[in-house]
Amino acid sequence: MTISIRSSFAFTTEAPIDAMLQFEAADIPEQKLLSCNTQMTEAAQCIRIPAQEDIGERVWVRADGRFEVRHDARVEIQRQLVDLPSLQQLDPHRMPAAPVQYLFDSAFCPADRFQSFVEAQFGGTSGGERVEAIREWVSDRFAYAPGSSDAHTTALDSFVERRGICRDFAHVVISLSRASTIPARYVACYGPDVSPQDFHAVAEVFLHDPESEDGGTWQLVDATGMARADEIVKIGVGRDAADVSFLTSFGMVDLCEKEVRVERD
Repeated sequence: MTISIRSSFAFTTEAPIDAMLQFEAADIPEQKLLSCNTQMTEAAQCIRIPAQEDIGERVWVRADGRFEVRHDARVEIQRQLVDLPSLQQLDPHRMPAAPVQYLFDSAFCPADRFQSFVEAQFGGTSGGERVEAIREWVSDRFAYAPGSSDAHTTALDSFVERRGICRDFAHVVISLSRASTIPARYVACYGPDVSPQDFHAVAEVFLHDPESEDGGTWQLVDATGMARADEIVKIGVGRDAADVSFLTSFGMVDLCEKEVRVERD
C-alpha cells in the first residue's frame, strides 16, 4: 500500500521562542519513504535530532514572528500484520528492557487508576484477546466529538466523559492496556480515512511475536476505527501525546493555520 501525504501548518510568535516540531513521516523498516520534501521558514536555529525510539526526527527551531511548515511525502507500507487476538501476553520478567517504560503511568495515562476496572471488565482475557476487548469496549461506548477535549484532558477525564478525539481514544486504550500489564505507547500518525483529516493518533501494544521464541511485536490499535494498520504512516511514538506533538512551544505561540491531506495512491 502506498500513501501520499501533504501537511502544512503555520504559527506566529510575539517574541523569539524555541519550538520542537515533529510532523514528518518516519523512515523506518515498516514504512519506506519513496519521496519526501519538507519546507520551513528560515530560522536563526534549525537542528534535527532523533525522536523517541529512533522513530522519526524532531526539529528544534528558533522562531520569531510567522513560521510556516509544509511536508509532502509518498510512503510504502511494509508492516507485519497479524491476528491481534491470537497474540499472547509476555510475562513481565521475560520482557525486553525497552518496552518496560510503556508500563508506567505518564502525564495523560494514569494506568494505575484503572487496575480494578480492567480486572472486573476484562477478567478471563489476556494478551491480544484482552487488547481487542479493550478496543471494542472503547469503540462501542465512546463518542468521537471534536472540540470535546483539550490539551489537558487525561485518559481518566475521557473515561468519565465517554467522548473525545483520537488522542483521547488512544490514551484510554493505552491506560487500560498498561493496567493489564501490557506495554502500550502513543503513536502520532497519518491515515487516509481520518475524518476530518488531521494529524491522527492511535495506540500500539507490545505482545509476544509468534515468529520468535522470546521476542515481541508492536501492534497498532485504533479504537476510533478510522485507520487501518496497513495504511497508517507513523510520525513518531511516545508515552502519550505530550511526547509526540507536532508542535511543542517553549513560549507563547498562536497556531493560525493547519491542513492535512492523506490519500491512497
